[in-house]
Amino acid sequence: MDETTARRPCPFCAEDIAAAAIRCPHCRTRLSLFEPDEWRRDHPERRMAGVAAAIAHATALPVNAVRLGFGVLTLVHLLGPVLYGLGWIFIPRHAGAPSIAEQTLAEAEGALRRLRRADVHRDGHLSGDMPGERPA
Repeated sequence: MDETTARRPCPFCAEDIAAAAIRCPHCRTRLSLFEPDEWRRDHPERRMAGVAAAIAHATALPVNAVRLGFGVLTLVHLLGPVLYGLGWIFIPRHAGAPSIAEQTLAEAEGALRRLRRADVHRDGHLSGDMPGERPA
């Protein structure tokens, strides 16, 4: 073992563990509930869209267990593909990058702003504001 590796005690069993450990190798306790940095789909273990790998890394579960879970959920009213699709839409591909849903909402917001700006320029006032009317 390298002398420069940062170590810390496990808060549950007090054994010496690596500082970056997600799960204690001695008592198998998960050390953090959720790793937001791992909530991305570009892990090396990804097969299709990377949803199972993202969920596995964020929750410290084995990737194959998450894949098996999606398979079992497929047998229950096709929930597996539905949840996998939702994961593909809402989990970002890279750390810190926007998800597909965030990109789509940002594009829709930009389009609405352009439409509103074009409407204001065309009419010279906001829609619903009639010249000469008193504000309520």
